[in-house]
Amino acid sequence: MLLDLFREIYICLKKSTRICSKSIMAESSFPSPPDAICPLCVDALRDPVTIPCGDTYCLECIKIYWDQFDHMGVYSCPQCRATFTPRPVLKRDLPDVYHEPRRQLPELTPFPYMQRESFCDFCVGRRNKAVKSCLVCLAYYCETHVKPHYESSTFKRHKLVDETGHLDRKICPQHEKGLELFCRSDQMCICVLCTVREHRGHNITSAEEERIDKQKVLVVTQSEVQHIIQERMKELQELKHNVDVLKSCAQRAQVESDKTFHEMLQAVERWKAEIHQMITANMQAAMSQADGYVERLEQEILELQRRDAELRQILETEDNIHFLQNFPTLCIAPEAMVPKVLINPQFSFSEMSKTALEMKEHLDDICKKELSKISKTVSETPVYILLPRNGDKRIKVNVSYSLAATVPNRVDFQEPKTRSDFLRYACKMSFDANTAYKELVLSDGNQKVTRKKTVQFYSDHPERFDGFSQVLCKEPLSGFRFYWEVEWSGEFSLGVAYKSISRKGKNSHSLLGYNNKSWSLLCSDSGYSAWHNKADFDLANAPRASRIGVYLDYGGNTVAFYSVSERMELIHRFKARFSEPLYAGFGVGSSVTLCHLKQSPTPY
Repeated sequence: MLLDLFREIYICLKKSTRICSKSIMAESSFPSPPDAICPLCVDALRDPVTIPCGDTYCLECIKIYWDQFDHMGVYSCPQCRATFTPRPVLKRDLPDVYHEPRRQLPELTPFPYMQRESFCDFCVGRRNKAVKSCLVCLAYYCETHVKPHYESSTFKRHKLVDETGHLDRKICPQHEKGLELFCRSDQMCICVLCTVREHRGHNITSAEEERIDKQKVLVVTQSEVQHIIQERMKELQELKHNVDVLKSCAQRAQVESDKTFHEMLQAVERWKAEIHQMITANMQAAMSQADGYVERLEQEILELQRRDAELRQILETEDNIHFLQNFPTLCIAPEAMVPKVLINPQFSFSEMSKTALEMKEHLDDICKKELSKISKTVSETPVYILLPRNGDKRIKVNVSYSLAATVPNRVDFQEPKTRSDFLRYACKMSFDANTAYKELVLSDGNQKVTRKKTVQFYSDHPERFDGFSQVLCKEPLSGFRFYWEVEWSGEFSLGVAYKSISRKGKNSHSLLGYNNKSWSLLCSDSGYSAWHNKADFDLANAPRASRIGVYLDYGGNTVAFYSVSERMELIHRFKARFSEPLYAGFGVGSSVTLCHLKQSPTPY
């Protein structure tokens, strides 16, 4: 019965954990299934919408695309070129749109609103597609009919341009002449006749000269656009990397929670076995005592029956002398051989079942309380932080389904500067005894490590360092920001490392900072030096302190070391792209102590 009760709790909590994980995945706008691709951003659909022609895009992508056509009042589909007037109202699609087949992004076309097929004005019957247009003739030509413009001197002064459609836009609507000039006063293209009246006395120049001047501006704009593209591509790669990190974190959390609940179920089974053993032991002891009492009572009954037979015989005898001689011994009533046995009303096996029920209720209360706490934390903490690119205006972004990501202040998401800023990310750590070198002694609840001259009797473990005096902490660090501080004496090193760092042998593969799986700061009385993959960064002018703080921004791909005194001073910062969970690591020369830090409240 007890095991069944705990199994119910276990199943309920696992269900809640899965619901929580799904909620996190949904609310953090993780990419949709791989088949759902937006043709504009070539990425998984986010807040998908289907426009009237049937094509589907991200809500934000199609809004940005259509914003550029507001001045025209005509909106087109980037894929099939279907046009809509007025602008369609966009509504989020239901989740089944996520299962639409993958579409490839069409080739980008400049000025899509100007793209339309034009046909030759001189073809008879079936008209061929135009390839050139003449700004003098104001006509479209196919490959066949454009040849005279190349071969005959008559058309020597004519100007051919690539066919882009909308040839009527190159004609003055008032004088029906070709637009050849540009009025700088009114910033518009004009024809020769326009200079006589409408633009008389204005600053007039040829279209070619104005194009040369404006082309210089466009070259600068193009350079800026290319720079922005490079920045966005870098942001895109960083975002995809961080999304992969979040996915890995969610998967690891699921695996670790499954492991924890499995261990909890095993513990419940052990508790059940202990209670079962206790009940069995008490029952056997009670049965053994009862057997002794039963045997003694049976003996007493036999003895009493024998006395009863003697009394009956002496009472029936006719020999008076025999009667009188035996009377003294038979007239005395026999003494009781066994005390009266009763069941103690204060003892009951039901107390044990009651204790089991109380254990179940306590565990149920703890699980409900902790699950409610983490559920609230998850629902109130935004996964993504959106910063406005222009100004510090507060923005609010609705993340899919129920989350809202609000940006209180741009400063809140920059790298911390004061110690109180760092303490917002303080995390509790402890040394992992399974990784400690054979000469290291852990104390103070695994918060302090000291190197001794004598070898400690540690059991063999595959994660133990056997070549260098090093130790790792238990807690995996990934996905977010973390901060911890240590106090030290003697030469030592501190940093972070992947779990996959080698533990065996005295070589660079297992030494902190000497491989591509670790980053470390070597500290001594003579100074500091930073190491990664055998690369040495001399830090002769770095500030000295007996307490050093380590700040890890996993999502930002940085790990930094600070001297902690009256103010925080940067010693060194590594920039890297982390691909696995990190663990705090230490090379111990004398002693290292993990400092107890009180986390500052966050401003959210």
